[in-house]
Amino acid sequence: MKKQTLFHYDDIDLLKPEYVAPNGYRYYSFQQAEVFTVIEILKEIGMSLSDIKDFLNANNLKETAEMLTEKAEMMQQKIEALQRTKEIIQNKKEQIVNAIELDIDSITIEHLEREYYVLSKNILNSTDKEFTEAIMSFVKYTKEEALDIGYPVGGLIPKAQIEKNDYLNVSHLFMRIKEKALKHPFIRKSCTFAVGYHKGSYLKTYETYEKMKSFIEKNGYQISGDTIEEYVIDGLSVKGEEDYITKIMIQVEEK
Repeated sequence: MKKQTLFHYDDIDLLKPEYVAPNGYRYYSFQQAEVFTVIEILKEIGMSLSDIKDFLNANNLKETAEMLTEKAEMMQQKIEALQRTKEIIQNKKEQIVNAIELDIDSITIEHLEREYYVLSKNILNSTDKEFTEAIMSFVKYTKEEALDIGYPVGGLIPKAQIEKNDYLNVSHLFMRIKEKALKHPFIRKSCTFAVGYHKGSYLKTYETYEKMKSFIEKNGYQISGDTIEEYVIDGLSVKGEEDYITKIMIQVEEK
């Protein structure tokens, strides 16, 4: 601790030395070390020096207890926010590491376990303006409700649209969430999917869809449900859209 800090605490009557020698040296008692520790803790949780001074001068035990309870709750909220930020960073890192190892050209049939999503409002056949407003509203909602923990955002495309080669007509935006993060989440049931990856502009996903539909047909499967797109790598991780990666999961069943 810089001595200037202690000088300042003395000047504002926050923590005065127990004794000042004739030569100007300041001496603090052992008991004052505990007061100093409390001051530093309260500063760390955002209390101003003025509020700390009022706290230390309070003679009412009930008020002191209430203030400590309030600050403990504030600290818990900060801890939870930091833990969520850490989780977001870890999930984003995992996505990038997985993307590095991806075989972009591979198409596979996979059985995927259930997942839990929060959905936007229905935006099927919406205008560009309506679509943009839906995105902004959805992002705002997931942030305010602390639902965003770094999982990819994506879109749901109805089976009928895929069959009509209408690959850009999304019915809902979604974000993957933890099982109990929402009271009534949308549940993607455990089922079989054809899984492929599109690298490049989203406007050219039709190229990958055509390859996947051909693969599905050749391997004795047929489309049986909606398609799920996850935007694995976007503008957060790369500069140009030519390096964007979209994971495409088309629900299928054997013929």
